[in-house]
Amino acid sequence: MKAVLPLDDAAADLATVGGKGASLARLLRAGLPVPGGFHITTEAYRAFVSAFHDEIDPADPERTAALFARHDIPEGLAAEIRQAYAALGEDAAVAVRSSATAEDLPEMSFAGQQDTYLNIRGDALLDAVKRCWASLWNPRAVAYRDQHGVPHDDVALAVVVQELVDADAAGIMFTADPVTSDRENTVINASWGLGEAVVGGQVTPDTLVVAHGAVLRSQTADKTVMTVRTSTGTEERPVPADLRGAPVLDAAQAVELATLGARVQELYGMPMDVEWTRRDGAFAIVQARPITGMKPRLEEWNDSLKGDYLWTAGNLGEAIPDVMTPVTWSFVRLFIHEAMAASSLPGFDMVGNIGGRFYMNLSIVYTIAEALGMKSRLGAIENVFGKLPPGLDVPKVKISRWEIVKRVVPMAINIQRRVRENLKGMRAFLATSQQRCEELRARIAATGSGPDLADLYVREIQPHMITSCRMLEAAGRQGGSTLVYTRDKLRKMMGDVDAEAMLTGVNAGGELASLGPVMGLSRLARGEITRDEFARTYGHRGPHEFEVSLPRPGEDPGWIDAQLAGLRDLCADTEALLARQEKAREEAWARFAERYPGKEARMRARVRRWGAVVRDREDTRSENMRAFWVLRAFTVRAGELTGQGDDVFYLSLEELLDLLRGNVGALPQVPVRRATYEQYAALPPYPTLIIGRFDPVRWAADPDRRADIYDARGHTVPVSDTVTGFPGAPGVVEGIARVVSGPEQGDRLKPGEILVTTLTNVGWTPMFPRAAAVVTDMGAPLSHASIVARELGIPAVVGTGNATMRVRDGDRIRVDGERGTVELLG
Repeated sequence: MKAVLPLDDAAADLATVGGKGASLARLLRAGLPVPGGFHITTEAYRAFVSAFHDEIDPADPERTAALFARHDIPEGLAAEIRQAYAALGEDAAVAVRSSATAEDLPEMSFAGQQDTYLNIRGDALLDAVKRCWASLWNPRAVAYRDQHGVPHDDVALAVVVQELVDADAAGIMFTADPVTSDRENTVINASWGLGEAVVGGQVTPDTLVVAHGAVLRSQTADKTVMTVRTSTGTEERPVPADLRGAPVLDAAQAVELATLGARVQELYGMPMDVEWTRRDGAFAIVQARPITGMKPRLEEWNDSLKGDYLWTAGNLGEAIPDVMTPVTWSFVRLFIHEAMAASSLPGFDMVGNIGGRFYMNLSIVYTIAEALGMKSRLGAIENVFGKLPPGLDVPKVKISRWEIVKRVVPMAINIQRRVRENLKGMRAFLATSQQRCEELRARIAATGSGPDLADLYVREIQPHMITSCRMLEAAGRQGGSTLVYTRDKLRKMMGDVDAEAMLTGVNAGGELASLGPVMGLSRLARGEITRDEFARTYGHRGPHEFEVSLPRPGEDPGWIDAQLAGLRDLCADTEALLARQEKAREEAWARFAERYPGKEARMRARVRRWGAVVRDREDTRSENMRAFWVLRAFTVRAGELTGQGDDVFYLSLEELLDLLRGNVGALPQVPVRRATYEQYAALPPYPTLIIGRFDPVRWAADPDRRADIYDARGHTVPVSDTVTGFPGAPGVVEGIARVVSGPEQGDRLKPGEILVTTLTNVGWTPMFPRAAAVVTDMGAPLSHASIVARELGIPAVVGTGNATMRVRDGDRIRVDGERGTVELLG
């Protein structure tokens, strides 16, 4: 390695010339105005200290400085430095700047920790170089490295020798506002003379803010001192009286300087801290480093800005309760495209991402129902998505009835054809899905290169995912009316309590997938299955099963341990709950037979069909979630093969496939998206219903925010003083309310308490046997909470909208699952 390099040498990298030197070389190669000079490399430093390196003691800076002072630079190295200096001109005035290998990095600047010497000439150069080298061990630099965990043995010091511009003005420019992190603004500090008075804080400089080619604002300071060159170096002198209050830069110069700053920022791809000088109207850049401590730039994930629509987090939003990473959102959109095409209106977005959370566009559903003369069937929509507040005016999509018919009818015909075809293969799919997913996960783990993994995704992983989605669509479409109207008919014939009892037993006809995890845990607790068998069979189901950045229960032994601890002595109670419900069911059927002689067999057949439809929906949903476990395995392996780790969760699927094939173009977006994700994830869950344009951050900051509904139109639907919802499962229970925000807090729910929460999904079912009753803000009669509560005979009221707003943790309440009411008892 050479001891001296030209300032713009291509070999001038961080390890060779330190952070400052590498930055100046990069700027010069990019054609930016940088004063000429040369580097004295880290190899030269190491050669100089080799004779006494073992004597350097970071704890004794005075002794270390003396070591450097009494050793001469070897003659061969000194000759190289003199030769490079002579090339700058006879007796040239130079700046001698330290440049450490741990310096000017995005996360640590090390600014000012080592020394700089200005206006150095002739024979003084070698001494200045030695003093720069010694400054690597001054107390400031040593303490800074200790503070940031940088090992002392890992650093070395290069030196930049650069022509000193005899500047009439100088300063610092930030290409983004370092205080507000506003990336639209360039902030310029300017003062008279050399820049050391500004950098060192001896003077209050002028401040100008430039944006979009114009000066937004400026503040001219009273500049009392300036750094100037002298025959022996530099010194601070008073600013002449006529310049103290005069602006250093006019508007045109400020814009010209900001344009230079924009070029620097574009070169580095991030906001930069730039030291500049001006001589006779010409600007030069003498240093550039990333701005540390900047708040990251954020994206906006907000489909509510697309129009005045009604969005709901009900139904599928209950299954996807988390803020989604970008790659998960890609997979969810694929899922929606394949599994829920029947609910869409071509040309309009049926689903949306609002602040990272999943929402469905109910305006489309209501618009289609109205256009096709199906307003009387909107009650069925409420059974799926939950109730709307009384009197709420649902905004409709602006499209003609004829246009809707023209778009929807051909699509509906195609879907019916596809559903019929897929139903033929559903049993075979369900029989082989677990084995196929295990094979795919094994294939993923064995894949050795990025391109091979991308090919495996396209060839086998995505096709299986699409098949699983289409099977779910087919299962859901085969009996939608059966689910709604069988329940309604029974309630009219027998009343709510008997009707709900007669509809249970779905689990008796074959294990209900929603009950699978809790039943599996019971068997595991009794020793009937092994932990591995539990993980393989049920390990794909959990409270966060759509989010591929989070481990599945089957990957997390701690999750299984926690659930077993929660069940403890309750495994027998789970079986007892099912047995109790079986008795209630048969008693209800006996009353039916007595009241409607001759109709029992036909109604039992209809209810068996109801149960089969429920099981098919739950089974295909479960296998679809197993496919999501495969997608997680694929994404994690992509992070391993590319060396990007969990950064891959912040890419879209298309970007991830490109990365696997060697295209790294999307990686600069990762920090932005990670910061965006973290911002949204730190906010409380948004309202169940959103109408119009919604700002999650502003909403979260509002002390009067509501968790049930947000209406940008300004319409106010009063918060009900009573807590009412859908009768999820009948029964009346009094007890202590335990308000739980997430399944991770499940251990707070003690046996016999009433679970009150925003929503539940399959990941919550292991705690159901402990609950005397279940109350949710979100939900509908066909939601997981209702189905599981009915099977276990646990009273439930779902879709209240305001339970967590009205019920406090520890309140004593009465839950009436037949009437759908929750009463505060004081």
